[in-house]
Amino acid sequence: MPVDLDRYEQPFSGRFDNGPRDYEHINAVPIASALGAEVRGVNVAELTDDAFGELAHALYTHKVICVRDQILSLEQQERFTQRFGEFGVDAYTAGLAGHEHVQRVVKEADERVPMVFGGAWHTDSAFLERPPSISMLYCVDAPSYGGDTWWANCALAHDYLSETLRHMITPLKIHMSARNVVAGVRGDAGNDAMNAVANELDHEQIMVKGILHPLVRRHPETGRRSLYVDQTYSVGIDGMNKHEAQMLIGFLLEHITQPVFTCRMRWQAGSLMLWDNRSTIHHAFNDYDGYRREMYRTIVQGERPQGVN
Repeated sequence: MPVDLDRYEQPFSGRFDNGPRDYEHINAVPIASALGAEVRGVNVAELTDDAFGELAHALYTHKVICVRDQILSLEQQERFTQRFGEFGVDAYTAGLAGHEHVQRVVKEADERVPMVFGGAWHTDSAFLERPPSISMLYCVDAPSYGGDTWWANCALAHDYLSETLRHMITPLKIHMSARNVVAGVRGDAGNDAMNAVANELDHEQIMVKGILHPLVRRHPETGRRSLYVDQTYSVGIDGMNKHEAQMLIGFLLEHITQPVFTCRMRWQAGSLMLWDNRSTIHHAFNDYDGYRREMYRTIVQGERPQGVN
């Protein structure tokens, strides 16, 4: 079968605006043209209000930021998270004793699993009425290689759709549900940890029922339009039959995840990653068998996604 080389040929140009900004208190160094930056020379536990304001601006601008060489206690991570807003409720895992809003994410070196949570393109907990606005992971132990995370810029991808298609999809509502995740977990009979999650999910029917959100949402901080569609939770489109919805969702996902719209971050001990779920999707890799990885996760409560009037 011949390869369609023109399928995604587009006039990429000045819409790639991930360049450096002239900050006074932080140094944000872009890592790709599409999105992503490293914020250097700061201690997030001791940021002044002015420095924090610039870091928040960098997050909304670059969509995902990495701060290396951090030494954070659970209390410090909690306080830093709350500077962005109230804690979100994690839909999958319980928090730590005494730190209910911090989730420990660990894979031991001798652990072999066929899948890890986040192992497909997704935006966090999109099936909730108020999905997380910001997620952050603090790494305390990382493989020497492998276990990277991949992000895609859904706002930039939106801007590179044709005007005709943008006009068509703007009023649509996408059905976000965890039903495929639940089905996958229940089918993995050999994984006790995952089945424990499945049992817990039985009590959270809202995850399976899901909710309708705007397929094109407006960012509350920047006002920018972004595609709100992913591989994990997008199961249908209101007013379309199954085949129509699958074709449109599949096209949009392929469009968003073109390499030119992405960046890939490597984990190291002491790395703190923050990303904006309202304008990105991300993908975790299960490619580090034989190595240990341990992280601590916190999320910020988001608003109900708003469409474009």
